[in-house]
Amino acid sequence: MIARTVIRRGLRLLALALAVVVALAGLLAAALRLQFTGAPAAWAKSTGNDALWLGHMWVDGRRTERDVQQLAVRLRATGIKDVYVHSGPFEWDGSLKPSKYPNAANFVKWMRQHLPAVRVSAWLGQAVKNGLDLDDPKSRDNVLAGVAAIMKQGYDGIHYNFEPIGDDDSEFLDLLERTRQHTKLLSTSVPQIEPYPGMRLTARAILSHDKYWSHGYFQQVVSRVDQVAVMTYDSFTPLQSLYGGYVARQAELALDLAPDDKLVLIGAPAYHDHGLAWADAAESVAMAAEGARLALTEHGRRERFGLALYVDFAATEEDWREYMTRWR
Repeated sequence: MIARTVIRRGLRLLALALAVVVALAGLLAAALRLQFTGAPAAWAKSTGNDALWLGHMWVDGRRTERDVQQLAVRLRATGIKDVYVHSGPFEWDGSLKPSKYPNAANFVKWMRQHLPAVRVSAWLGQAVKNGLDLDDPKSRDNVLAGVAAIMKQGYDGIHYNFEPIGDDDSEFLDLLERTRQHTKLLSTSVPQIEPYPGMRLTARAILSHDKYWSHGYFQQVVSRVDQVAVMTYDSFTPLQSLYGGYVARQAELALDLAPDDKLVLIGAPAYHDHGLAWADAAESVAMAAEGARLALTEHGRRERFGLALYVDFAATEEDWREYMTRWR
């Protein structure tokens, strides 16, 4: 009899917990759907401060000057002002082998000739969970030595992409500060900003790392760089409207938290291998552009704001069409 009572209580508690989870999920979906309402202003579009991530083939010898000429034909019609070309990754000890970027100097030279108005940054990073230890001072010294060396290839700047960086990671802040001695243009990819209270700790408990940054830490990072690119893809939202609302929420937060002299970029998913069919269907350049426009409309005019397309080698003609028609 006692055993049955215990079982019943356990089932009731389980049912209650499931009901709470379903209710919270419903509230989150409703909030995101509400974010994706209204009509964006006609002026809420590209200001010519967009960016594009480029793959490693541009600096390892697989791409030629002719390829750069073809890239230039496409980009001249866009608002893309910065390209982040993958030039690493760092080794586990933070070192950066020159063999990773044998054609970098030529690539930069060709970009200067064919796209002189576009800035070229070295996209550098590494996995920092069970990989590169940025908490180790020697590893950070090695990273900085690699940055100093690669900047001699003629790059305009450095674009970092370390994942995952936890909230309140002081060693990452130290790295950003010390990178300034090697480059005048510094940018970084950043995780998504905590959309609503409580979501950061919940996601951390499930994933064992920070999916979201707190508002305060995001501001600390922004204060140390010139550009931040919020990686709004891999949101786990199952519908286009929810993804559009999610982007609008991320853009809204970033616009409010970043000073006007900082360039805020909203990462737009120009790739199609999320690993989940519903994620591929929900996330698109079009929905990212629409969410960004809604946030910009609500915030008000801002020059230093744009989309960052990820990534050139996966982008389809449809992705480019969506960028040109929905954002440009």
